[in-house]
Amino acid sequence: MIFRGSRIGIAFSLLIALGCGRAPSASHREPAARPVHPDILLITIDTLRADATGFSGNTSVATPVLDRLAGQGLVFANAHAHNVVTLPSHVNILTGLYPYQHGVRDNSGFRVSPETPTLGTWLKAQGYATGAFVGAFPLDSRFGLARGFDTYDDRYPKGKTSLDFEMAERPASEVITAATKWYAGNAGRPRFLWVHLYDCHAPYRPPEPFASQYKSDPYLGEVAGVDAALATLLDPFLSGKAPPTLIVFTADHGEARGDHGEETHGLFAYEATLHIPLVVWLPGTVAPGKSTLAARHIDIAPTILDAAGIAKPSPLAGISLMNLDSRSAPAMPSYFEAYSTAYNRGWAPLRGMLGDHLKFIDLPLPELYDVESDPAEAHNLFETRRDDARRLRASLSSDSDFAKSSRASASSEEVARLRSLGYLSGGGSRKTSFSVEDDPKNLVSVDKEIHESIDRYQRGDLAGAIAVGRKIVRERPNMAVAYENLAFLLRQSASPGEALGAYRAALEKAAPSEELYVQYGLALCEAGRSDEALRILSPFSESQEVDTLNAYGVALADSGRGPEAVRAFERALALDPGNVEARANIGIVQLRRGDMAAARDEFRKALDIDPRFPRAWNGLGVAFARLGQEREAMECWSKAVALDPKLYDALFNLGLTAGKNGLRQESRRALEQFVATAPPALYRQDIARARGLLRGLGSAPS
Repeated sequence: MIFRGSRIGIAFSLLIALGCGRAPSASHREPAARPVHPDILLITIDTLRADATGFSGNTSVATPVLDRLAGQGLVFANAHAHNVVTLPSHVNILTGLYPYQHGVRDNSGFRVSPETPTLGTWLKAQGYATGAFVGAFPLDSRFGLARGFDTYDDRYPKGKTSLDFEMAERPASEVITAATKWYAGNAGRPRFLWVHLYDCHAPYRPPEPFASQYKSDPYLGEVAGVDAALATLLDPFLSGKAPPTLIVFTADHGEARGDHGEETHGLFAYEATLHIPLVVWLPGTVAPGKSTLAARHIDIAPTILDAAGIAKPSPLAGISLMNLDSRSAPAMPSYFEAYSTAYNRGWAPLRGMLGDHLKFIDLPLPELYDVESDPAEAHNLFETRRDDARRLRASLSSDSDFAKSSRASASSEEVARLRSLGYLSGGGSRKTSFSVEDDPKNLVSVDKEIHESIDRYQRGDLAGAIAVGRKIVRERPNMAVAYENLAFLLRQSASPGEALGAYRAALEKAAPSEELYVQYGLALCEAGRSDEALRILSPFSESQEVDTLNAYGVALADSGRGPEAVRAFERALALDPGNVEARANIGIVQLRRGDMAAARDEFRKALDIDPRFPRAWNGLGVAFARLGQEREAMECWSKAVALDPKLYDALFNLGLTAGKNGLRQESRRALEQFVATAPPALYRQDIARARGLLRGLGSAPS
């Protein structure tokens, strides 16, 4: 019997004296004493608009837990982020630095420098137990935020699907369960716990009952679902049962939801995505109320350090929000930027300053808004208030210039995952000058088409996604990432020739990047042209990117050079011991070599890393089957298919083996699903065989 093994694959200085805004609307006195080394809880909810909670005045959503926190804490109604994408925004929060100070400017191609201290390193050095629990890939430990944390739990399902166009995440309930267990297990010493919840990010798929309750607005359903999940974490604090604890709650950025034509976030920096919720809670120390102070993300680290009794390091420009009476300095502007499309699409980089209720946006078509009188930013005042615009522009640090930023190559897994968000990070030439035609305001229609293509793919309309992808290529023939995205979609449609052509066009249109060659090499392997893939990938054999090493190992294995492939995968594991793809790839090499016991052990190691990795379950099933343990094999294949119904090899294996063991119903169910869903271009012979078996079982689907 021939068992199908998974194809080897991979998922893929300082701004001067920035001070306060206006004085708070209510008086907040400094208490006589504060808790010594209180516990500290930082909660960041990804993609949460400032107006998406009950305490902000939204009557269309129920957020009783956050409303209770806000009612007992100090709400900063005029708080702003400095970035509108996840990774740099969280680095701002955890370092207290502006993005041009710490150097992380986008979700891919950047790492936090090992020399950059964070709340984790500062508090750990002060004797705190430190734990971080994050919900999704953009905050994976590979990006450098894990330093200083005793536990950095990024166990989202890294191998959830066979197609990595889908962003892997884990629900708020799961993150909170792990976080509360850690918190309880570290009693007896001061604790710093950071909890990141990703649920509100697109695509919006709230759990029940919120999916039904918010059927007309699933984004608010996600918000309500996160609030409900937070009850387990926050109830002990809000009810007074927990020890003295500073709680800081915020979002990394908001969500446009159509504002100014933007579908999600990352394109602009209007208030829909830059304005964020912020609550500081410490009963007996921070008086409840509402402040109109112009608070910022860079104020969070000084606030937390203040609570812990740690002097603010000199590079930090922010000010503690626990000591408001001392904030009598005149209002100063706050820096912000949106550079993702400049890196990934060659569009004009966006940066600006916010202060005295005026927001200046530095683009080829500059903008100036009074966000107090015009919160919707509907009236551009640039032409009538040029002096204010010049003043704010002059306050931009020269270090924030896009031309001075340095970005490494994005790994293939970063690109695959971030493509699902609409960022479409990919290889591209670095432009240094931009015109009105590059202004993102003039490219909103292209951004909409990119999101439409992604949305069609995620709804199962692959043909429609490809059609939109082709349209983008026609409209933007010089945007290399358009070809790369189209190539990815064509790979899913079993059109290897067209996909390879799209990759070649991308290489012609852009300065070659490591990631683009990696994707091209993998596509060549899928097309059975591993020798060509090896020639493409060999120049990167000494790369320090684990995904590049995985791809190189795939090409070696497909070329019959198993021992060399294993060495490449082992190098990837040396760089990232938790890389489940590399571990599973070693198992597949062992399958090909006929060492079933070694393969079994490698797949088990992969599943120890991530028990929700379907290809490891499929591979383990093949190993068990060839070892004569067919019942165990079927259990593995059933788990693989439950995790990923598109894992057609596992379906085929399960149907064949169930039939062999007289399990007619199980065999029929698996084979019918295989015949109905497997791509004919890739599985034509297997589909014909499955139909023959089904006829013998009394079922013969067309």
